[in-house]
Amino acid sequence: MFRCGISYPRCRWILPLLLLFAIIFDIIAIAAQSGWVEDENAKTHYASMWKQCRGRSDQWDCKSLMEYSWAQAVAALMIIGLIILIIAFIVSVVALCCSLNIPLLPFIGGLLILAVIVQIIALIIYPVKFNELIYEGYYDYTWAYGFGWGATILMLGCGILFCCLPRYEDELSGIGKTKYIYSSA
Repeated sequence: MFRCGISYPRCRWILPLLLLFAIIFDIIAIAAQSGWVEDENAKTHYASMWKQCRGRSDQWDCKSLMEYSWAQAVAALMIIGLIILIIAFIVSVVALCCSLNIPLLPFIGGLLILAVIVQIIALIIYPVKFNELIYEGYYDYTWAYGFGWGATILMLGCGILFCCLPRYEDELSGIGKTKYIYSSA
């Protein structure tokens, strides 16, 4: 006999784990020294959130992007989003892993939605302003920029789940019956 059901108590561990992955992705995006923008095959120009470099082979001339107000805003928004994410992670560990504290779950969801809004603003400002600053052909937004979007998407999904979980208090605490989606007899 095969049964497929939803085990809600697993959410108590999976959601903080997903938030931990979002923190790791955000740190990778923020700390990357390259990988936000590259010209074709990164032959003559590449940039991170913090600096841009031009040159050939081993002769690179790097300049800070922090002299531009839009780059400062992007850095500040990404760091603020990371701080909010870390706070949400800590509160989620306390609310779900240490003891089940259902009233904190919508608060965590709200924090995550706020962090998503802040980071989406930063992730949209960067390519718009970078393209206005330097438009010399075709540029790719690469791996570190993708990690920023990955963290933001994880936060959005977890934020929605945290807002929905209070409806399943009995299932989270293990009191409710397992709801089977599929059962073959």
